[in-house]
Amino acid sequence: METHSAAAGFAALGQPTRLALLRLLLTAGPGGLHAGEIAYRLNLAPSSLSFHLRALEQAGLVAATRHGRNLAYAAQIAALRALLGFVAEACCAGRPDLCGDIATLIPEDAHMAHAPFNVLFLCARNSARSIMAEAILDRIGRPRFEGHSAGSDPSPEGPLPAVLDKLRALGHDVSELHSKSWNVFTGADAQKVDFVIALCDTLNGQACPDFGDTVLTAAWPLPDPSKFTGTKAERATLLNELYASLRRRLEIFISLPVTTLDRMALQARVEELADPKVMH
Repeated sequence: METHSAAAGFAALGQPTRLALLRLLLTAGPGGLHAGEIAYRLNLAPSSLSFHLRALEQAGLVAATRHGRNLAYAAQIAALRALLGFVAEACCAGRPDLCGDIATLIPEDAHMAHAPFNVLFLCARNSARSIMAEAILDRIGRPRFEGHSAGSDPSPEGPLPAVLDKLRALGHDVSELHSKSWNVFTGADAQKVDFVIALCDTLNGQACPDFGDTVLTAAWPLPDPSKFTGTKAERATLLNELYASLRRRLEIFISLPVTTLDRMALQARVEELADPKVMH
């Protein structure tokens, strides 16, 4: 790496918000995060976020890729390795082994994730709660988790308009959200599922299909938006509360040490998230 390139990289990082931004993207891994999610987590205005992202992009430390209608930003590990390696080159008169090779703090395979865990959210009509959970997990859980949703009796009209409006208002991409049968996820050729989480008290009296012996299941009963009553403002408040409740549960869920807990312990931790007390 040339000196001027290294200087540009360190200059880009010499600002608290940009440093926090890069650390956040490193945590997210190679899948990165959508701009709306970054702004939410760092409490930044869109204009301010754009300014800082542009500085990191110009330094080669961040790159954007398009996911549907949205842009996702990811840290560039190779560039960060080169930047740290530039500092380490001159260590101890060219003997970095004497003081430690800084570049090795980020190994070649850093953040090389195994296949994401697929989480299927179920609700009878697959028009509200499960749709909302799918959208939230796809935003906050990637690349470790991917959200899916289905129902026992999917709504032919598709997701509730109020739910889609709420998700759009919060910056979610809703272009691929649609109501579908849980049969899509059964059979030899179906998408492999790792977790199945039911979000309603009953699935129209139907027992869940057999998703396989390795699937971990749980139930998080939540109120049905299609049954919300009251004024428009009151219904909007209830929908806001539902979104916040789902998001909080999923933030806890994605923080669980999925790969290190044994199955019984993981089952217990996921089931605990049904308890409203967990949210406080």
